[in-house]
Amino acid sequence: MVIEPTRIEVHPDCEAVVEFDPELTFECVPDCTWCCHHGVLLYGEDLRELAQREPLNDAVKQLRSRDFVRREEKDRDEHVDIDDRACYFLRDDGLCALHAEHDWKPTRCSVFPLEVHVEHDDIHVSIREEAHAHCEGLDVSERRLVDHLNAFLPRLLWELDDPTTKIEL
Repeated sequence: MVIEPTRIEVHPDCEAVVEFDPELTFECVPDCTWCCHHGVLLYGEDLRELAQREPLNDAVKQLRSRDFVRREEKDRDEHVDIDDRACYFLRDDGLCALHAEHDWKPTRCSVFPLEVHVEHDDIHVSIREEAHAHCEGLDVSERRLVDHLNAFLPRLLWELDDPTTKIEL
């Protein structure tokens, strides 16, 4: 099935070109944590927000002059990547400490399972290719992604020089 890109206003004066099936639904499901296995790039605003909630010394590391939430080895078999590592803030119960305790997520975490890239000065949004195989929350609810893009795509993305969310390290 060929999906025609559709321009949608996500926030006032902030549009995105949607490149996925508008009927696709998503809802986080318990014990999935696939999104917690990826590096979390912290944009400047995210770093300031995080500093108000948690000490940065243990949680953040720099790589190629960019700030990331540190991934660490976890002492359990579930909720980890193939290298037994996951996000610093992933708790033993499979929940994110930032979301559960502070009702906040870094921008990159909010975007999952979506992927953002820029094309011809427009923000384009698609589903991460790997999400179809690994994200258990796709097509399990009535919550259509296109109807809730503002929850996944913080306004901050339109303020960045490069809001691309999938960066190879």
